[in-house]
Amino acid sequence: MHRSRLALAAVVVLPAVLLAGGCGDPGGLRGAGSTPPAEAPTRLWPKLPPPSAPAEDYGTIESVPVKGVDVPGGDLHKVNPVTVVKTDFDKNPGMYDRSDAVYKQTAAQLAKCGTAHADDECPVLNAYYRDLTGDGEDDLIVGIRLAKGHAENLDIRAYAVEKRQLTQIMEMGDAVLGVELAGHEVIVRAVSGMAGYEYRTVWSWDSHQKSMLPTTDEIVRSPNAPKRKPSRKPEPAASARPLPSASSGR
Repeated sequence: MHRSRLALAAVVVLPAVLLAGGCGDPGGLRGAGSTPPAEAPTRLWPKLPPPSAPAEDYGTIESVPVKGVDVPGGDLHKVNPVTVVKTDFDKNPGMYDRSDAVYKQTAAQLAKCGTAHADDECPVLNAYYRDLTGDGEDDLIVGIRLAKGHAENLDIRAYAVEKRQLTQIMEMGDAVLGVELAGHEVIVRAVSGMAGYEYRTVWSWDSHQKSMLPTTDEIVRSPNAPKRKPSRKPEPAASARPLPSASSGR
């Protein structure tokens, strides 16, 4: 592909070279200046022994079957998202422990979903649909507001149909600033402890793990961060400076 593009460029450039030669250009190759030598990456501490375990436990990111929910024709649009969340949250606490107060309170709120005069208390946000796995079928993305006291945090879960089985393919929770869908990816912006910055995590489908993985995790300048004030006043323009007088000796 690259070779054919270069050949096309040569055909386009050649007439221009001939035209320039007719105007007295001697032609020939011209140097573009010195090029810095390429440097290979420098490996630090090459004899460092490999670690026996990770320094932190990030948890196991893997797909989890959600039993007890039928998906007619494998179409997630035909399934009530609240039913999916209630069943999954009950059977799969995920990052939470069943003894945690936040889990118990959120489960109690989920139990009220769908009952009379309780819709406003239901913590399940509007669902979104997008093909995350690349199989051409829409997957389901939901958000769950955590219980009072943790309401600024959001639990995000995504579901797909794998071998006719409803399957959770993503779960994460954070103090979320915003969530975006781009192509097959889920982009989560979250609060950072550093003022003026935020975390940006891109979740992408991994065909080997059969789940969404945080393929990019970075800390970036927040678009809403206040701009820094200049440390000193800018100097006046040269035209605005007064000319030296004859008595100044200059």
